[in-house]
Amino acid sequence: MTQSSWRAASLLPLLACAVLAACSKGPKPGEVLDEARLAGRDAKSFPQAEEDYFHDMDNGIALSPDEIRGRNMWLVWSGGNDRFWNLMTEYTFGAFDLLKIISSHPSQGYSRANRWKYFGLVNEPCFENATGPDKNRRGLWLDVRSKDCAPDPFENESKYPGVKIGSRGQPLGDGTTQPVGSYYGYATGIAGLRLFPNPAFDEKAAKEWDAEKYYTDPSYYNRKDLVRPYRVGMSCGFCHLGPSPVKPPADPNSPKFENLSSSVGAQYMWVDRLFIHNSNKPEGRTNYMYQLAHTYRPGTMDTSLVSTDMINNPRTMNAVYEFGARMGLAKRLGAEKLAGGELDNKQFNDFLSDGPLTGFFSKGDSIVRTPRVLKDGADSVGLLGALNRVYLNIGLFSEEWLLHFNPVAGGKTITPILIASAQKNSSYWQATEIGNFDTAKFFLKAAKPDHLKDAPGGDKYGADAATLDRGKVAFADTCARCHSSKAPPLPESLGLTPARCAGPGYVECFKRYWNWTQTDEYKAQMRKVVQAPDFLDGNYLSTDQRIPVTLLRTNACSPLATNALRGNIWDNFSSQTYKNLPSVGTITIVDPFTGEPKPYLMPAGGRGFTRVPSLISAWSTAPFLLNNTVGEADPDNNPSVEARMKVFDASIEQMLWPEKRKTDPELGAKAGGMIDRTTERSTVTVPAGFVPEAAQPLQGMLHRWLPWLVKDEGDVVLGPIPKGVPVNLLANLKLRAEADGVDEKISHVKDVGELLVKLKRTLATVPAGASDEELRKHFSTVRGPMLELSKCPDFVVNRGHYFGTAQFNQQEGLSADEKSFGREPVLSDDDKRALIAFLKTF
Repeated sequence: MTQSSWRAASLLPLLACAVLAACSKGPKPGEVLDEARLAGRDAKSFPQAEEDYFHDMDNGIALSPDEIRGRNMWLVWSGGNDRFWNLMTEYTFGAFDLLKIISSHPSQGYSRANRWKYFGLVNEPCFENATGPDKNRRGLWLDVRSKDCAPDPFENESKYPGVKIGSRGQPLGDGTTQPVGSYYGYATGIAGLRLFPNPAFDEKAAKEWDAEKYYTDPSYYNRKDLVRPYRVGMSCGFCHLGPSPVKPPADPNSPKFENLSSSVGAQYMWVDRLFIHNSNKPEGRTNYMYQLAHTYRPGTMDTSLVSTDMINNPRTMNAVYEFGARMGLAKRLGAEKLAGGELDNKQFNDFLSDGPLTGFFSKGDSIVRTPRVLKDGADSVGLLGALNRVYLNIGLFSEEWLLHFNPVAGGKTITPILIASAQKNSSYWQATEIGNFDTAKFFLKAAKPDHLKDAPGGDKYGADAATLDRGKVAFADTCARCHSSKAPPLPESLGLTPARCAGPGYVECFKRYWNWTQTDEYKAQMRKVVQAPDFLDGNYLSTDQRIPVTLLRTNACSPLATNALRGNIWDNFSSQTYKNLPSVGTITIVDPFTGEPKPYLMPAGGRGFTRVPSLISAWSTAPFLLNNTVGEADPDNNPSVEARMKVFDASIEQMLWPEKRKTDPELGAKAGGMIDRTTERSTVTVPAGFVPEAAQPLQGMLHRWLPWLVKDEGDVVLGPIPKGVPVNLLANLKLRAEADGVDEKISHVKDVGELLVKLKRTLATVPAGASDEELRKHFSTVRGPMLELSKCPDFVVNRGHYFGTAQFNQQEGLSADEKSFGREPVLSDDDKRALIAFLKTF
């Protein structure tokens, strides 16, 4: 999750690629087994837990046994991904280490006492802060379970026996035996993270283990061959559980289960601090890894981070609300054609023989009626398929997944992970497919809106009836065409049928729909819908449709994501309908150095769209836009109603008065918004212990020839990168040709080669003691070629979504495709205030 070393170590000199990447022959895709299968375990040996341990969560909603199992799976099942998260320390050259994140050693600067404020991670109830090393956990400083709490039922090894592989269950030569544990692991004191005995921790590793050095000695903990006694697994709940908006904890460091919700999203998580373990220290902040991760606002994550598409894409971790209404919307508007490996996704029909849920898939014509899940609307193979894909993306069956790309660094042709391979070779995957049917049932029951009126003191934020009526009209005229699942019937004359609009015809159909929503006829009908007493009942407050970025004018990096394209990693999880989408046309971006507008033609094949987010409980989910850039998170991570409303008010004002949004510190208003730039001079450092063995004999030679690359200690250092450089200038470099033609590939290799030569010369000739201004001038010779090779050259992160504002009608410099959506009425300030009052009722 540190696209820094990955991007910079793979993008800077070709020498770095040659030196740091050791070639090796390994297992082939489709031929590897997961640890469970290797240990002789089948899917039936992993039943989901039945204990209603979390019964006070989710507003205490009563659940059936199936729904209880579904919630347990969401919150504690990691499916063997502790193997993957252990490997992430190596992939990020030691910058990311979950075992340190869950620790409270004094040297780290954080503990359970300030974990919420610093990380935004939820302290699991029933634990206390560590006061010293835990003898039962190899001297690690871990949270201690409170004596007045019952045992964690998921740790029951006899009922939920772990996978006995490697050293698990074996004596370690020091009078101890490495435990096997439960297949849910041990609770860590952080919700969503579970602790597992490391099967690689054998007798030799036990002799060499020193917990104190692990926390304090870089020469020890940066050893690539260091074997930690435990691995940390991650459940889906880690990124989706958070404080309840309507039952906030009195002390967010010490929540009770009744203060927590399974589905509100990790709105307060600081990813830069989480994935750069020493970011609270000066040496951490001068690491380019930190500079990259710092572009992730609290509550955002890049889901294409590990299987990198070479685009820096921090996006919000969504709240999950109104599954029932969303599925009803999918039944009406979510038809997607499946083919090939897409058909291997599980559907409700695989678990049920009759009932309403079986109507979401038609085997005869391979049509699934589905929500569009990822921000770009790419997850489009059915609800169960979308849930299952998440587990792969957080490391389930990493034995296979990691063979299809170079994790984090990229630079290798990405190939699709096949569902058929997972179904054949992974018992963890098979168990996940079975269990997620219950998870879907849990969300259908429990994912209910959190209304401000039900929150403590929420009634004081209400408005009078006249103001709300005025807000309803503004919403009907301006917002409802995208943000309501209740709408007037579509006129047949528009011809908006799946046969005409799916795939290649989508953009033209959408424009016909948009033109209709601009008519007085539509607005009159929509006003009646919005003014109905039951308008908000069962309303998903989204159409779940894909909106062209030419209309939204928001940052284009998310719509340019490539993971779900034909032949890419998530090929099996996106539909033919998605893969056949046309280009939305040309957008307007700005040069991050001059502020001059530039046209950019969006490619076809699925890219160019943003799926409409739901406005349910919008009062509790600010800041806004898909990357949380409109507004600012509370710096103290305060989840109280008052703090949420303060953030909401500031954020919605920036949304409806775009002139209040932050502008670029160097270009000002000319940029049209804010560009994420490095906040201080930085470098990429690969510690000597993480340099591949094949390259280590060359380190002394390289130090003599290229002293700017290799330090005396053997660390490989790439930089300096001056303060004020657009972060995505480096992060979005397209190092691989993605065209099919031989000529295009040859041309791309030539361009990349020339750029890397220029970069090498630039780094080698940096004047000693140069200022950041001098460094930026030094880098000016390469910024043009880097922009030309950018996979997403759109650097303004908080632009767009100008509906109801004068900014929408300022069309100077826009492309013809952007102008094709016409002009819009501008809401008055009083209309905007009334609209805000109505939004607070959601």
